[in-house]
Amino acid sequence: MNDKMKNLVIRSLSGAVLGVVVLGAILWSQWSFGALLLVLSLAGMHEFYALCERRGEAPQRVLGLLSGALLFALNFAFVSDDIRILGPAGHAFGSGMAFLLLLMPLLFVCELYRKRENPAANIAVTLLGVVYVALPFSLLLYLPILSTDAWTPWVVVAYVAIIWVNDVCAYLVGMTVGRRKLFERLSPKKSWEGFFGGLAGAVGAGLAAGHLLGASLAAWAGLALVAAVVAVAGDLAESMFKRAAGVKDSGSLIPGHGGVLDRFDAMLLSAPFVFVYMIFVM
Repeated sequence: MNDKMKNLVIRSLSGAVLGVVVLGAILWSQWSFGALLLVLSLAGMHEFYALCERRGEAPQRVLGLLSGALLFALNFAFVSDDIRILGPAGHAFGSGMAFLLLLMPLLFVCELYRKRENPAANIAVTLLGVVYVALPFSLLLYLPILSTDAWTPWVVVAYVAIIWVNDVCAYLVGMTVGRRKLFERLSPKKSWEGFFGGLAGAVGAGLAAGHLLGASLAAWAGLALVAAVVAVAGDLAESMFKRAAGVKDSGSLIPGHGGVLDRFDAMLLSAPFVFVYMIFVM
């Protein structure tokens, strides 16, 4: 078996395992879904801070990761049906928010003693790790409850399927008929033909999701369109960070796929847009 075939086998197997883990965590319970997103948040922030360090910045990893974890915990406490085992939701939310607010000025205080050359950049990239990674994953916690009064994990499955179908269709169409470069500076292989092929596939997946969920087809088609368009921007944004750092992959956590940012980059920018769309439309 040559190296190319070996890499394909590894990529296929790890992708299948990842798919089973993600799907199982989403459908099992709110707690398994929350645990999955928390792991992805912390791993993604770790990778982002590593990219920044390769560029010469010095993010405050510990405070950044702690802030991201607290932000996630606040949102989980707000949406969880079982939060009563941890205490009243209002108390949990208030206590977490107090700690989170204190962590922000602590970044400035700690930077005073680090004696680094670019303190503003160090503080900025630390906060950016929270906003770029932890916040979108936290917002995904709300998707199963925004369109219904009960926990509906299939909404998240539909959203993930839309992102996946968009990626696959864009790749297939781009490889087949792609000619015009979409953003050659950051991603030479992406084409406008692939972009529109991905949009068509995503909208088709959205219509299928709306039908299977018994929801508005127009609303789900719109959600798919929003998710797919911004997902491409998310992919390009991550490519921008990797190129600036001079690396091919953000990490090596997922064999054959790279890191968490490599696999979930589309969701990091699309999740906030989908969250807002669902609040106002669905």
